[in-house]
Amino acid sequence: MSSPISSPSATKSGPPSLLTQRLNRGASRDRQIHHLGGYGFGPELRIERFAMGNGLSILLVEDHAAPTVAYHTWFRVGSRHEKPGKTGIAHLFEHLMFNETEKLGAGAFDRELEELGAESNASTWLDWTHYDIAVPSSAFERVAELEAERMQHLVLREPQVESEKEVVANERRYRVEDDVEGSVGEQLWATAFERHPYRWPTIGWMKDIESFTVEDCEKFYRTYYAPNNATLVLVGDFDPERALAKLQEVYGSYRSATIPDPPPDAEPEQLAERSLALTKLTPTWKLNLGYHSPALGHPDHLPLSVLSEVLFGGRSSRLVKALVRDREMAGDIRGSLSPLRDPGLLEIFVSAREGFDADQLLSAVDEEIDRVLSEPISDDELERAKARIELGLLQGLMTNEGKASTIGFYEVVLGNPAAGFERLLGLNEIHPPQLRDLAVRYLGRRSRTVIRVEPQAGLAQAELASPESSQPESAGGLQ
Repeated sequence: MSSPISSPSATKSGPPSLLTQRLNRGASRDRQIHHLGGYGFGPELRIERFAMGNGLSILLVEDHAAPTVAYHTWFRVGSRHEKPGKTGIAHLFEHLMFNETEKLGAGAFDRELEELGAESNASTWLDWTHYDIAVPSSAFERVAELEAERMQHLVLREPQVESEKEVVANERRYRVEDDVEGSVGEQLWATAFERHPYRWPTIGWMKDIESFTVEDCEKFYRTYYAPNNATLVLVGDFDPERALAKLQEVYGSYRSATIPDPPPDAEPEQLAERSLALTKLTPTWKLNLGYHSPALGHPDHLPLSVLSEVLFGGRSSRLVKALVRDREMAGDIRGSLSPLRDPGLLEIFVSAREGFDADQLLSAVDEEIDRVLSEPISDDELERAKARIELGLLQGLMTNEGKASTIGFYEVVLGNPAAGFERLLGLNEIHPPQLRDLAVRYLGRRSRTVIRVEPQAGLAQAELASPESSQPESAGGLQ
């Protein structure tokens, strides 16, 4: 028996029709309508939420500007939901999901999407797994059938599992073991976190990848690829009533599953700086820093994002100007603040120019961070940083695909699909003294991890210059 689609405004007197199931157009946000007009997207553009009886969550954004639909499926499972000895299985499934199903032979999923004029991709990270399809609106109903088919009817036999394990193992060799930045970043998180599942890589440890069995995969699939662990995000040119009817048809008979809570391990406070020295095949020294940072939903996350832009965002930022342009110590410096459900890291990666080592880079980085405490951030710096953050979000919303990605991400991580737009409004409340306080709170020496990467003597230049060296192509959508 199929599960009826409902909304928070539906009555309890009986199953409402699809027409009355629609949320009232003038409802407030607690009635599960998120109006985007206040964020500059026009009064007609809004997010509407629906739910099936089996727990499948549906977010609709109707927009007829172009004859396309972004059809995104988000599962609330990532590497943080794994256990030691089974790391990387969430990412393995990103690959398996493009394989054979009970109704589709090997390769048929991709071939049919191509024939429909659709494009697809996927990504896995710490908190989630995401499948996205861009489709002409005329092919929407067939895409719904294809996506529903692989949610519950994936074929998991030894040939399929072994083949994808080898693909992922090769991807790990290319993107981590044979890549300086990839391997150093992996070591940074493994050193900075002692207890929380963020400490292992999304791609998984090699010994775990090689050990997965068909039984492991079946158990994972039946646990996490269930309708009550998924959110569909549809943005674009569709009729909502017809779309809901089709989704009811193809997903309504699926049963919900018991979803285990992610590991509850909270990361203990770091009380002293941690450091690691590595030797890698690289022509110059590298420095990777990780400062413990707040979760995406924490009030400090947005202003810390602004401080990160002041320090690392573009050619006019403080650290780029000081280390790359003025002192010419570094060829590249980047900073990034993790947008995660739980506290993560503010990462800094610096690549030295010839003649400078990691300790000199670290000293220069510390000088600039200390300067935040002694020299107030100017209004001009603050406004430039805010503008970059605003531009980054707005550029991502130019297409149906971008809207669906943004809405789905904030829904899965924060439970609020409009949170990205609310962050835009929150930028107006950030002022220079607040950034100084954040630097004191989050950029102290004791709460950071430092990885120094020394060039491998005598080999780096020769091997990096060798025309015979080659790398296999990446095989997956890991982000």
